[in-house]
Amino acid sequence: MSANPDTIAAIATPPGNGGVGIIRISGSLATGIAKQLLNKPLIPRHALFASFNEADGSTIDTGIALYFPSPASYTGEDIIELQGHGGAVVLDMLLRRVLSLGARLANPGEFTERAYLNNKLDLAQAEAVADLITSSTEQSVRSAQKSMQGVFSNQINELVAELTELRIYVEAAIDFVDEEIDFLSDGVVENRLLNLLQRLEQIQNTAQQGRLLRDGMTVVLAGKPNAGKSSLLNALAGHEAAIVTDIAGTTRDVLRERIQLDGMPLHIIDTAGLRDSDNAIEQEGIRRAREEIQKADRILLLIDAREAETDELIKTLPKNIDITKVYNKIDLLGLTPKFEHSDSGDTCYVSIKTGQGMDVLRQHLKQSVGYNAATDNVFIARRRHIEALNKGHEFVVSALDQLQTSLAGELVAEDLRMAQISLAEITGEVSSDDLLGKIFSSFCIGK
Repeated sequence: MSANPDTIAAIATPPGNGGVGIIRISGSLATGIAKQLLNKPLIPRHALFASFNEADGSTIDTGIALYFPSPASYTGEDIIELQGHGGAVVLDMLLRRVLSLGARLANPGEFTERAYLNNKLDLAQAEAVADLITSSTEQSVRSAQKSMQGVFSNQINELVAELTELRIYVEAAIDFVDEEIDFLSDGVVENRLLNLLQRLEQIQNTAQQGRLLRDGMTVVLAGKPNAGKSSLLNALAGHEAAIVTDIAGTTRDVLRERIQLDGMPLHIIDTAGLRDSDNAIEQEGIRRAREEIQKADRILLLIDAREAETDELIKTLPKNIDITKVYNKIDLLGLTPKFEHSDSGDTCYVSIKTGQGMDVLRQHLKQSVGYNAATDNVFIARRRHIEALNKGHEFVVSALDQLQTSLAGELVAEDLRMAQISLAEITGEVSSDDLLGKIFSSFCIGK
């Protein structure tokens, strides 16, 4: 059980009125609070119908009480769940009564944080709890469930175990440098490092897929006025999200739409047309457009196919963000829709008005970030997981380089140690209090 002396309580159902409302209590005082509240004995994992009483014996509510004794509970502590009517006022009265009996109000995510601290979940599984709650697609729900069940964590733990074993082997080889056999040059360490890199890259690809399912991709629509940005936003969204007129400069502010492409969340941002303007309102819209462009995962640069391409406009766009040129209105020129890839970038030829080439553009958006609709083996992942995997990959690559170029056993061992630390951050085997505080503060209060 946790050494935390506090008993915590919170409403575990959403704010507002509903058919059922739940209050969760966790800690050493939970059973004592329940006895004073119910005046009936509780049986572990049996539903008890009872009245929830005030100190003077009057009834606050009636409902179901459940008792989950430690350590076989969500938090690893004694847990009481009170399931009553879902009115906001009656739940507030019941929570005040629980707090008056010795509990304190839980912090955001504190129930799940205690589950992590009591080794009921690792950090990746704990994060998957919040991701499951906030999932916006069926695929992201399934992926979050896989992470909660430990699919992601098991793969990371296997890599960490392999790194540990290989590090021991390398350090042993260093200690026995006087032996006739050179353990660092016999190919064993090199082959194991190559195998590690291959497995790590497979997990990186799957994790990137999981991050897309969780966060989505941010695509900013940029271009001159009347190039078709708002029309493209409407076409991708499937409804009239933006006003479309023949008047140049109709869009003055940033418009945002969240859509799905085969289950992949996509954040589409429509911006004001980029041009020189004396209008103060339009100038502010262009300034905001530039801000959004800087934060994009990908830019779709809309170009009227009837006009000459403006190289000067392209030069003003960020060099570190991928750009897809979208030539619109090809129906007016009798052109065929197509997609072209070259060293200079990607180009789509479409007619947003007639729908020609739109399927090609949608497919390009999915492929441009490595999206795969087959998500059966995908687990949910966050940006911090991707960053930790990338750091681990860099250290393994460095270890391989040290081995191949100089047989520097000490440096190989150090790189393997740093790769271990990087990957262990994912499951929380190595973590800081600041990281934990940041993660759990994003949870809802009752979870």
